[in-house]
Amino acid sequence: MINTAIEKTTVTRINDFVALPVFVLIQPLAGLLSDRIGRRPLLLFFGGAATLLTVPLMTVIGNTRAALPAFLLMVGGLVIVSGYTSINAVVKAELFPARIRALGVGLPYALTVAIFGGSTEYVALWVKDAGHEPVFFYYVAGRALISLVVYGFMRESSTSSHIEREHDDLVNTTRQRGDGRGMSVT
Repeated sequence: MINTAIEKTTVTRINDFVALPVFVLIQPLAGLLSDRIGRRPLLLFFGGAATLLTVPLMTVIGNTRAALPAFLLMVGGLVIVSGYTSINAVVKAELFPARIRALGVGLPYALTVAIFGGSTEYVALWVKDAGHEPVFFYYVAGRALISLVVYGFMRESSTSSHIEREHDDLVNTTRQRGDGRGMSVT
């Protein structure tokens, strides 16, 4: 926000400082919502809202000079991002069985962070230095569109969770043995 909106001031830093705890408080609420409606709808919300609203949101933030509207816009963006950040770890864990979970989660994460995370700052600074800062907003929206397409093809992880199946298999195996072998399974 400092680079695109209101000038570097104490007010801007206070906005950033206050927005982070708000973002933290949104996480469990979004997680609870995903428990009720499913993970996929929340991811689709993130992908759709980020695709459609990144450019207008960043454009308006970039032209905002007052602290309160800038703060509210920032929180709006954080609400959108919470559709991903609040549940991404559990979704990834639910998608893969334990025997390949580390590979299934780690490899795609490492590749996307290396490709997009590593280049994002350079792309942002390059287009800003070239005097075309709004191009970066489209870059971000394009990446959100890619995620939206992925979420569109993804199954609902909370109802077909490998974690739940593995837990159920463990409980059934323990019951069949009849001894529990010191295991406490609920």
